[in-house]
Amino acid sequence: MNIFQRRKILKNINALDLIPVRRHEHDITDENKVVLVVPKFEKNWMRKFFIAPARNDNFKIFLDHTGSKVWLKINGVKTSKDIADELLKEYPDMEESYDRVLSFISMLYEQRYITFQQLLRKDDNM
Repeated sequence: MNIFQRRKILKNINALDLIPVRRHEHDITDENKVVLVVPKFEKNWMRKFFIAPARNDNFKIFLDHTGSKVWLKINGVKTSKDIADELLKEYPDMEESYDRVLSFISMLYEQRYITFQQLLRKDDNM
């Protein structure tokens, strides 16, 4: 599915109804913060050809406290609204939780750390 088809699907749905799905593994630090483990290359042959044997073939992306909470709540079942509601219950003083969660989820999507369940279903049909 190309970028224009993906944008069209995303424009026709309420952002709070989107179901985020993780695309990468993660580790958790001693401070309970998430570190995303993102491969430098998605194809195995590219890893072998472009990365020296002594080098790490992954990037590490460190998330802050709020980002870590959002990441850990992404499970492929909950909508963005559900995640924002849960964060609001845990942290009642967190103002504008919907905007913050949507902004963060949009950033994760733009960086290709997540996708959306709605896009996966569409890809299966094509």
